[in-house]
Amino acid sequence: MSSNSSLHIVIFPFMSKGHIIPMLNLTRLLLLRHGITVTIFTTRANSPFIRQSLSVQHPINIVELEFPADIPELPPGVESTDRLPSMSLFVPFANATKLMQSDFERVLENLSESSGVSCIISDGFFGWTQQSAEKLGIPRLVFYGMNNYVMTICRVLALDRSHLKLGPDESFTVPGFPSVKLTKNDFDPEFNEPEPKGPHIEFVMEVAIATSKSQGLLVNSFSELEPAYLDYWNREFCPKAWCVGPLCLAEPPKVHRDQKPEWIKFLDLKSAEDRSVLYVAFGSQAEISEEQLREIAVGLERSEVCFLWVVRSKVEGLEERVEGRGLVVREWVDQVEILRHESVKGFMSHCGWNSTMESICASVPILAWPMMAEQPLNARMVADELGVGLRIVANNGSVRGFVGSEIVEKMVRELMEGEEGKEARKKVKDIGEAATEAMEGGSSWRTLDQLIDETCRKKNP
Repeated sequence: MSSNSSLHIVIFPFMSKGHIIPMLNLTRLLLLRHGITVTIFTTRANSPFIRQSLSVQHPINIVELEFPADIPELPPGVESTDRLPSMSLFVPFANATKLMQSDFERVLENLSESSGVSCIISDGFFGWTQQSAEKLGIPRLVFYGMNNYVMTICRVLALDRSHLKLGPDESFTVPGFPSVKLTKNDFDPEFNEPEPKGPHIEFVMEVAIATSKSQGLLVNSFSELEPAYLDYWNREFCPKAWCVGPLCLAEPPKVHRDQKPEWIKFLDLKSAEDRSVLYVAFGSQAEISEEQLREIAVGLERSEVCFLWVVRSKVEGLEERVEGRGLVVREWVDQVEILRHESVKGFMSHCGWNSTMESICASVPILAWPMMAEQPLNARMVADELGVGLRIVANNGSVRGFVGSEIVEKMVRELMEGEEGKEARKKVKDIGEAATEAMEGGSSWRTLDQLIDETCRKKNP
């Protein structure tokens, strides 16, 4: 590879923890390539989290842009989707970021003139940064945080829409992938319309067009995990996809200098008792009804399994009834640290891709319960494609809908104690080991080197 000594890479993550964290891990990987300078763009409210997350051993430039004020639909002071009162405000929030374009370009132009900028790696939701990159003659790479399976299937079905005439729970196969069986309910409702329209669709189309004009896609996956989908994408579509993950493996182990948090003390105690723990978390943006939360609580209680449940809402009486066996946490936790804990043997998850990768890398099987966006497709991949987990379905047998406590209880026991759970545990261990190999000098490490070389050489011959 050519020398990195003059390379300057700009990173611009979308304002959401699920997007910031993997891009910070990508930053760590870039900084391991000696001589690369990295500048991260963010907003004032998101800057402290970024500064605290990155090691002081790696000097890094952080540029704080002003988040647009007085956006009618948005509560004042909200600069991250994690703090939105409802995900229905996602599109107004994402569109508001376009108002940062002139400030972004001004700083970017100054950086380019003073030290040069080799390339921009920006979140896919920042489609407008493609215009900025073109204006200043800088290559742009895109990071979405999705896998090749989801990207490929969604693109194929956007072109072949024959499944739209089916009922919501009728099974169909994906053209080119006869083993993949889906239903319309695996997609958010607006994507199942014959003529999809509305602000969300307009936003998706806008960022898709911007992505198609970029120089490449960084994918938080590894080629051995989903070779057929990576090959198909790079054969049929553009821009080229580059697997550089799992990025969570770049996250350093946590060191508790002061007192351990309660959730680590709980896991340590269960480990000392030789008891397995189910970790339960549905991400920071899932909107779950009170009725559904009660059914989850009852199912966990009746399963008699030890559990650690991270949830914002209070579930009346649960903590008292499961004291000593279950712990309910309402504060922020370090999910990677939890999944790496020796006592954690299962993960009831919404199947966001970060969470899925973190669980696989920790060799923890997944009880898949998707909530929104591409999560149902991730759940299909987890249960059907990879076999590293089991799938929760609604009372009516659909992949969407209300799930009763008896289903929760049954599936928790099966994951933690049943034969299907044992098989998933075996498979996830094998795939977790392959993930580590990919990152430790294997396919993903080499791919990132090649990507840096090819993309930066356009700017720095």
